[in-house]
Amino acid sequence: MKQKIGVLGAGTWGTALARMLAVNGHDVTMWSALPQEVKSMSITRRHPNLPGMELPKTMHYTADIADVCTGRDLLVFAVPSVFVRSTAKKAAACLPDGQLIVDVAKGIEEKTLLTMSEVIESELQAVPGHEHCRVAALSGPTHAEEVARDMPTLIVAAARDEADAQTVQKIFTNPNFRVYTNTDRRGVELGGAVKNVIALAVGMALGLDYGDNAKAALITRGNAELARLGVAMGCQASTFAGLSGMGDLIVTCTSMHSRNLHAGMLMGRGLSADEAKKEVGQVVEGINALPAARKLARQYQVEMPIVEAVHGIVSGTLSARNAVAALMGRGLKRE
Repeated sequence: MKQKIGVLGAGTWGTALARMLAVNGHDVTMWSALPQEVKSMSITRRHPNLPGMELPKTMHYTADIADVCTGRDLLVFAVPSVFVRSTAKKAAACLPDGQLIVDVAKGIEEKTLLTMSEVIESELQAVPGHEHCRVAALSGPTHAEEVARDMPTLIVAAARDEADAQTVQKIFTNPNFRVYTNTDRRGVELGGAVKNVIALAVGMALGLDYGDNAKAALITRGNAELARLGVAMGCQASTFAGLSGMGDLIVTCTSMHSRNLHAGMLMGRGLSADEAKKEVGQVVEGINALPAARKLARQYQVEMPIVEAVHGIVSGTLSARNAVAALMGRGLKRE
């Protein structure tokens, strides 16, 4: 059934999903806060960071947030995590009560320690008449570059209400994009945020010219840290063994599409965090998620040595080589 869908954000992930939804037969309108970005995409039907992808002629573009939010069956939040709250604040006044929203940004807000779907809910609930929030999260091992080329991809739609997750599942699923459902929304989102920090660590090891042994160890022990934190926060342990946990961690730590892996490699070779971000040229969500991950670890009294090592390197108080030595020299224990 054809749906009217608004996509907030014209980055690579938002654009790849908007294209896919349009190909699925839906009526899709994309919004960007940058009028020049909207104009360029409407004329060229291209995204500068998704070479080879062409946007369908049926898609619409706008720089008016009220336009993209009005009369939609589904609204997709695809802005970077640092802009989710401000965008939700702008959108809230335009949205009807009970609007179904899907967040695809991955992160934890540093000040509040809320996931991105929780941030959206908090802004909606601040506006009178928004008692019924329907916010789902879509997360998993997905690179925009591959989805834009219709390469096989599996992902998870998570919502407190199974029916909302199933609605998202039906809208997004096609022969190349398989969607599973989950009601552990916080666990799914936590995996999507913290895995970016672990990917920085893997990149740093690669930047030091360490091999597959170190990569596998960091991925495995990183997932153990993530699962410990998630269980302490009331999430389901099984979530972290699934697509949004180990699956997303693997793809982010092994693919050269990964901005977090790339940034980590640059820092492993001696660049500062600011220099690495500038070199990558796009948002490095792992650096944004790092302060919140550390705060959560302290709040829930969970040991996360890899996260702490990454913090030392990003803050400039520890070299990458010394951080690895510190991890290797930790007290012996059972797995």
